[in-house]
Amino acid sequence: MRKKGTLLAIILTVTQLLSAQTVDNKFAIGVNLIKNEYNGDYGSAIWNFNQNYYGGGLSLGYYLNPSFDLGLQGTLGSYGYKESIENRFWGGKYDGSFYAHYKLNNGYILKADSKLSPFISLGLGFANYFVYNDAYPWPTIITGKVDFVVPVGLGLKYQINKSIAIQYQYLYNYTSSDIHDENRGPNFFGSTAHSSKYGNDDYGQHWLGIVFSLGKEKDTDKDGIADKFDNCPNTPEGVKVDDKGCPIDTDGDGVADYLDKCPDTPAGVKVDAKGCPIDTDGDGVADYLDKCPNTPKGVKVDAKGCPIDTDGDGVADYLDKCPNTPKGVKVDAKGCPLDTDGDGVSDDIDACPNTPAGVKVDAKGCPIDTDGDGVPDYLDKCPTVPGIAANKGCPEVKAETKKIFAQALQGIQFESGKDVIKKTSNPILDKVVGVLKDNPSYLLEINGHTDNQGNATKNLYLSQKRSEKVKAYLVAKGIDESRLTAKGYGATVPVADNKTAAGRAKNRRVEFKVNF
Repeated sequence: MRKKGTLLAIILTVTQLLSAQTVDNKFAIGVNLIKNEYNGDYGSAIWNFNQNYYGGGLSLGYYLNPSFDLGLQGTLGSYGYKESIENRFWGGKYDGSFYAHYKLNNGYILKADSKLSPFISLGLGFANYFVYNDAYPWPTIITGKVDFVVPVGLGLKYQINKSIAIQYQYLYNYTSSDIHDENRGPNFFGSTAHSSKYGNDDYGQHWLGIVFSLGKEKDTDKDGIADKFDNCPNTPEGVKVDDKGCPIDTDGDGVADYLDKCPDTPAGVKVDAKGCPIDTDGDGVADYLDKCPNTPKGVKVDAKGCPIDTDGDGVADYLDKCPNTPKGVKVDAKGCPLDTDGDGVSDDIDACPNTPAGVKVDAKGCPIDTDGDGVPDYLDKCPTVPGIAANKGCPEVKAETKKIFAQALQGIQFESGKDVIKKTSNPILDKVVGVLKDNPSYLLEINGHTDNQGNATKNLYLSQKRSEKVKAYLVAKGIDESRLTAKGYGATVPVADNKTAAGRAKNRRVEFKVNF
């Protein structure tokens, strides 16, 4: 009972150490079924499955590197050859050898993680022979001396899981002697003598078995994933990892959860080193949500990442010179209400939105009209005196003034053919002086006219000279010359028929016209 318990404990201990033979699990134990095949003076049984001599074998392997395994192996079993009842031998054999396997799944020829592992085997060892039974009447095996053997072969290993593999290999053992097959002379129970073949007696072996790998896989970062399977072998201790040994990245943004300050980032969103969505303009709204991703630094934004626009006029507050514009009012690029005519009164309250540039306006945006006569100051020649539009804002010419000007038409006389004013004209001229002094806003045109008698050019010249004489008279009486304009028209503007004396008399005249 105690022996069974001890055996069970050993089995459990070995089972816990089993795993695929790798750099971490360097040792492996193989348990094998062996078929021995003789090749000597009797004949050859190589790959002859009618000649069956079986045994068992054990192996101990050591992982050297991805390309080579080293180890020890040994077998124990029957050995012989049967040509006929008379010509045969039978006995037992045990051998042991040191071997090296060259593995093809070394990462150069086949993938290192391939479950199939073809290999080439080469070894050096010994073989010894023993009597299996009395074998009467057949000759038994000659025990003789120990053979030195060189096993050479091929094999294939299939890894079922981390702990267990199935392995087959064929070894051809070259030996150092030619005496272990009981090569006999003639007349032994009717057997025929066998001449020695050239060379020593060799033997082949079929190995089929199960390989148990020993040891615990190396897990440098202690994340539960062996280094050979760990794509992230330096994960900090305590960090949760996936089945590849890499830190969990729940949102798949490339930043592991233990470093990710924003572990729930939506799929496909670009993130920074902390795992948070990129915020190019640093306004606190991630680019994937930011409708205005290039907002200048320091500018306050709304939930969409766009600069605050308090008055909703389309111009952000940081650019808006008039951030409290009433709703619906059209604004300019600076966010201020439009002022089409540039008078300082915005269009939304401007009662006169087309005021000419430079004109002073009132609070409603209309041109100033100081005298309230309906003619704005910029058009009003008499801005402080109420007037009429026909006179450019100046008062209407008085009836008395018109009467004086009418008298002057014929009342101003000149010496015949000359520009000399007759003294009889002075009274009426003095009245004109009085009118101008009483009405300082008047600008007076003095127009001279003649009849059509005589040379037209001379008449035009004469009318000009006469109007200038009248102007000179008025200036002499104290009227500012800048208020007076003199012009002669000759006979070009008649007011009566020049065919009659009366008509010609009317045409010879001096007209006064008030301007403002």
